Amino acid sequence: MTISETAGFRTSRWGGISRSGYGHPARRFGVRCCGVVITCCVLAVPAIAQRQQQQVEDPEDDHGIGLWLDQGISAPLSPKSSLEFEFHERFDEGVTLLYEYFFQAGVAYRPRSWLTLIPIYRYQRYPPGTTTTYESRVQFNLTLSTTRGRWRPNLRTLTEGRFPQNRIGSLRLRFRPGIDYTLPLRMNRPPVLVVSNEFFVVPGPNSFANGGSFTQNRFQVGIRLPMTRSCSIRPYFLLQSVNLPTGWETNRIAGLSLGFKF
Repeated sequence: MTISETAGFRTSRWGGISRSGYGHPARRFGVRCCGVVITCCVLAVPAIAQRQQQQVEDPEDDHGIGLWLDQGISAPLSPKSSLEFEFHERFDEGVTLLYEYFFQAGVAYRPRSWLTLIPIYRYQRYPPGTTTTYESRVQFNLTLSTTRGRWRPNLRTLTEGRFPQNRIGSLRLRFRPGIDYTLPLRMNRPPVLVVSNEFFVVPGPNSFANGGSFTQNRFQVGIRLPMTRSCSIRPYFLLQSVNLPTGWETNRIAGLSLGFKF
């Protein structure tokens, strides 16, 4: 008995495989089933990999009680433009862990008194030992504002491209309506009440795990205290709600902003 016959195949005198082996209907059906299974497995690998990749939580999400520190510097270039620099530090887990810090720079253009345009580059760092330790962002800030007596309503829209390490890139849209109210106090530099609510929307694929396209909400209230003509501080309280695959989670954050304007 030849090897081909031992394996269940019989060779014809023309050197081919006869229908008495592979050609049997039951065996043909089995081979086809194996092919379908293998094809499904091959096609499922990218989908499973993508699903596993999206199960990583966004490292910018706060946990527990947090503390955010912000420093901003504005240096004029012309009457309608300026250089903008910002530095930020984020602590969470009861203000015991520095879980991210970043800096960003851009050029602000003010073609109208009610319109501000700022292209921005941001570089962000996360704790070492994770799959994503840094992230680059390209942002475009468009802010509309007006003044009505002591009131100053405003709307900031931020379009950002996120490019984190070892993750897919994504596009995120941020909308932050707010209002500033100068308190009626007899002071040379009266305090300003600042209230805003920011909405985060990812219209397409997300770089990190999420529970939907509406990924985050930040409600913020604070008091801006002008110290001098070029320096002010703003303590604030913020509620950060994040839309995780398991549902919404809200964290409480205290913050302190320090701003310099030359």
